[in-house]
Amino acid sequence: MSVSTEATGVGGPSSRMLDGDAIMFNEANNIEDMHLTFGVAREEYGVGISFVTEIVGMQRIMPVPDVPHYIKGVINLRGKVIPIMDLRARFGMPEAEYTERTVIIVLDVDAIPIGLVVDEVRDVLEILPASIDPPPHFGSVRDNRSLIRGLGKSGDLVAVILDIRRLVSEEAAQDHAVGAPVQ
Repeated sequence: MSVSTEATGVGGPSSRMLDGDAIMFNEANNIEDMHLTFGVAREEYGVGISFVTEIVGMQRIMPVPDVPHYIKGVINLRGKVIPIMDLRARFGMPEAEYTERTVIIVLDVDAIPIGLVVDEVRDVLEILPASIDPPPHFGSVRDNRSLIRGLGKSGDLVAVILDIRRLVSEEAAQDHAVGAPVQ
């Protein structure tokens, strides 16, 4: 399963392929409004599709020392070394065995690749900014430090839209530490 991007020119339409289905992006459905949704521990999450470079099946993850507990290691993806973050571990959820539906979503965050291990990929949805509510306030994390960008609604679905830059930042990791030691 992979998502590939192909641009047809500056300012022109572009397309992405998800399992062979082309999704055309133009002014009517802005790529910034498109979100890849996925499941982690039976909950629905989403990331902006503009961060997604591809989706790959689980493969051997080489452990590396002296990294936070949620960084499972690295993979070699066509000659590129990609660090792998397990979202269950990142969110302090119990571990689960990887299944045939478990995948790695490879993201490009400010020209730095990172892979997210998720339980399953669900869909690509258009979630307009007006359909994204601010994250809930529980008093444990200051507003500007939340890993949650908002709660996106599309039909009956509600997905937690993640702030990818915060998710992968070291500062955010310290803010949201769940008491697990660095390996």
